[in-house]
Amino acid sequence: MLHLSRLTSLALTIALVIGAPLAFAAQPAPTVAPAGTAATSKAPLPLEELRTFAEVMDRIKAAYVEPVDDKTLLENAIKGMLSNLDPHSAYLGPEDFTELQESTSGEFGGLGIEVGAEDGFIKVVSPIDDTPASKAGIQAGDFIVKINGAPTRGQTMTEAVDKMRGKIGQKITLTLVRDGGTPFDVTLARAVIQVKSVKAQLLETGYAYIRITQFQVKTGEEVSKALAKLRKDNGKKLNGIILDLRNNPGGVLQAAVEVVDHFITKGLIVYTKGRIANSELRFSATGKDESEAVPMVVLINGGSASASEIVAGALQDQKRAVVMGTTSFGKGSVQTVLPLNNDRALKITTALYFTPNGRSIQAQGIVPDIEVRKAKITSEADSEYFKEADLQGHLGNGNGGADKPSGSGGKAKAMPQDDDYQLAQALSLLKGLSITSGR
Repeated sequence: MLHLSRLTSLALTIALVIGAPLAFAAQPAPTVAPAGTAATSKAPLPLEELRTFAEVMDRIKAAYVEPVDDKTLLENAIKGMLSNLDPHSAYLGPEDFTELQESTSGEFGGLGIEVGAEDGFIKVVSPIDDTPASKAGIQAGDFIVKINGAPTRGQTMTEAVDKMRGKIGQKITLTLVRDGGTPFDVTLARAVIQVKSVKAQLLETGYAYIRITQFQVKTGEEVSKALAKLRKDNGKKLNGIILDLRNNPGGVLQAAVEVVDHFITKGLIVYTKGRIANSELRFSATGKDESEAVPMVVLINGGSASASEIVAGALQDQKRAVVMGTTSFGKGSVQTVLPLNNDRALKITTALYFTPNGRSIQAQGIVPDIEVRKAKITSEADSEYFKEADLQGHLGNGNGGADKPSGSGGKAKAMPQDDDYQLAQALSLLKGLSITSGR
């Protein structure tokens, strides 16, 4: 009887220890507290389960091969609570919390890979442009089966990410499986990942290309600046815009909303639904369309996730752009970071987001309007044909224009669309839309 009393006492202590951080988390998000309080008042504490928890903790401390302190056991219990909810909820220790803050600000240390969990394995959602991962040829969809020779099966994402992060310049070997093939090793060095979220250029006169690598706090502002520069470089109104969201793992929700706002004049962009009061949000256009309503194509693929899908889904539903490529990743949930004491935080899924037409992207993804799969472009030698202008004594042009004999075209400057089939198809579609719209 004394033993049972001690267990009950310990169970209640554990309940208070676990509950205390949640009360603290309510400070930065006040609306969370009432919902939690209501739920607690309706349902009594599960004393039987808490007794079992306390007994398991007692047995581990007494019988495990090595001593384990209470702090370690309780932290592991909290991690287990979060990791078993869904793949995106997690308990963030001080280092993990700092890394999350750094990644959304645009600079952090690591390999440059966005990962997810699938069937107990760690899967690459997408490599980030101009990082060790992308330079080493790691692709979206690759499975990381070993890190420095240690199997990843059964590891949480947080554990795997912790192992992939480390000192700058330190080498790490990842064992990958691609498309069910034979495992192969890739060795790369950790680096400071400085991600410029927006890149832009003119593919041809009149046709702009904007690539967003991930959605950071300043991405909306960067897109605005890119559009202004493209218009200036073109010297007149653009004929069309390609927005490239391929292998973009997502990021800050507000940044995605700001990006869409630069391309539409009115209407709903995205809305969210959840259990707590502040998870019911609606975002609409403010009327500051900076794209001048020119024809537009959005490129997506299986590595386009979360905020990327918000942008693609909004522009698709609003009939503002043609979405081209392959079906996106399908992450339609919203995570909220709730700071705790001691520089820790909870990252928990609080809502699902929906496109303007009410589509939930969760576990389905955005289906492109025109499917274009990745393919290799092989250039054939263009044997110059003998032309009228090559004939001796040929007549001059009726309007006085210059002759154009064979070989007069010159060699064109290498451009991104030359070896990117999906981008080349997007540009061709834009040209067609431009012609039919009379631009």
